[in-house]
Amino acid sequence: MASRLTNEAIDTAPDLLPSTGRHRTMLFPRRRTTPRTARDFVAATLAEWGETSRLDDMRLCTSELVTNAVLHGVPVGRLVLVRVESLDAELRIEVHDSGENRPKRRVPEESAVDGRGLLIVAATADSWGVKERTGPGKCVWAAFNRITEPQGAIS
Repeated sequence: MASRLTNEAIDTAPDLLPSTGRHRTMLFPRRRTTPRTARDFVAATLAEWGETSRLDDMRLCTSELVTNAVLHGVPVGRLVLVRVESLDAELRIEVHDSGENRPKRRVPEESAVDGRGLLIVAATADSWGVKERTGPGKCVWAAFNRITEPQGAIS
């Protein structure tokens, strides 16, 4: 019997702040259209929360992480879990899949049409990484520091 993707991840980075309350999770099928629908889910969630200062960056990273999950991480017939989380100092996008292979950043040939996803995530997000999950697979995440106005700034 095939194991199922669960909504649980083992936090292997104890220095991360605990959640302050807001998070939203959605499961997506393994399809070519999933990166677009996951981007829309993240954008709608962040807009609802009023967290739009890094919206374009978060949409881009969601697209790259979900594309990697669909192409390399999710076995046929399984799902991709996308989680948007609001922490004290940052916003996080997590992409969970049941594939066993850990993503690797690589330097593609100049003429290659793929292979730049994690380079884009590393250049766009403030931090990113991979953590283990309870059950099969892994969680690849990207974090975005909240943009705060300097003290004394006039609005």
